Amino acid sequence: MAFLATIVNWAFNIYIIIIFARAVFSWVRVDPYHPTWGPIMRFTYQATEPLMAPIRRLLPPTGGIDFSPIIVLVGLSFLRTFVVGLLYSL
Repeated sequence: MAFLATIVNWAFNIYIIIIFARAVFSWVRVDPYHPTWGPIMRFTYQATEPLMAPIRRLLPPTGGIDFSPIIVLVGLSFLRTFVVGLLYSL
C-alpha cells in the first residue's frame, strides 16, 4: 500500500500546484485564447472550478479578493494527511 499512498500523495501535490497556477493566472490576466498560455489557463480553470465554485458561493464577497483557493488548499492538506496516512497504515 505504500506505493498507492505515494501515488495519491503525488496526485494531491499536482492538484495543489494547479490551484497555485490558477491563483497566479488570476493576478496576471492571461488571455484565454493565447496560443501558448490559453490552453494551460483553461485547463487550470476547468480542473479547479468544481472544488472552488461551491466554496466561492458560500463565502461572502470580500472586496474583490477570492479566498476560495486558500480554503481549498487547507481542505486538501487535511484530506491528503488523512488519506495518505490511512493508506500507509494499511
